[in-house]
Amino acid sequence: MKLNETRALVTGGGRGMGKAFVQSFKDAGAAVFTCDVNPVEGGTIADVSNEEDVVRLFAEAEEALGGPVNCLVNNAGIIRDGLLVKKDKETGEVRAFSTKKWQQVIDVNLTGPFLCMRQFAQRCLETETRPAVAINMSSISRSGNAGQTNYAAAKAGLVADTVLWAKELARYDIRVAAIAPGFIRTPMVESMPPHALERALKPVPMRRLGEPEEIFSAIRFIVECGYFTGRVVEVDGGLRL
Repeated sequence: MKLNETRALVTGGGRGMGKAFVQSFKDAGAAVFTCDVNPVEGGTIADVSNEEDVVRLFAEAEEALGGPVNCLVNNAGIIRDGLLVKKDKETGEVRAFSTKKWQQVIDVNLTGPFLCMRQFAQRCLETETRPAVAINMSSISRSGNAGQTNYAAAKAGLVADTVLWAKELARYDIRVAAIAPGFIRTPMVESMPPHALERALKPVPMRRLGEPEEIFSAIRFIVECGYFTGRVVEVDGGLRL
């Protein structure tokens, strides 16, 4: 499937990589729709962790795109970092990572892709849309990154689901793959203190941030390579966690 043949839905397209993905799809001649929790150009407000919002999202996308979505990019995500437990050096008080922060990230980063993928697959079958492809944005942090108990769990779970969904949906000509970015130039990453960003880049062999356009190159490959499914493309500058 060529990019200009796609009716793409990109979640979390209001900023960062998602916004860049939307523009890249447009530049390639694709029809593209997006969503975010805040108002977003070329899309709608939707919370991907809310089932009713997801159903509405796909209905609005189909109307805007002139047909069923045949390319889904599960990009929406949040971070709520913190150590599992931390002991204050002065007072000796032990603070534990909050259940609320755990659940917020699991809801958006794992339940959200599940709800979107389920609706995408259901609509593909109901409308006999084929071929179709879904791309899940995982992370190099899925291997376990200190301070990201919730994020690592969600991104690792998403890779497992990618493999599972690819196996289940191949019979319907629906491919499912994942991308695991490393440190990419986004407003969130660029807001890091300079010393923290320098420390984060030190183990990256390429010694620089990746660009959103380089992640989109992986999206392009997955969309256009009809034999690629159930696998993860790591775009991380050689980083190993």
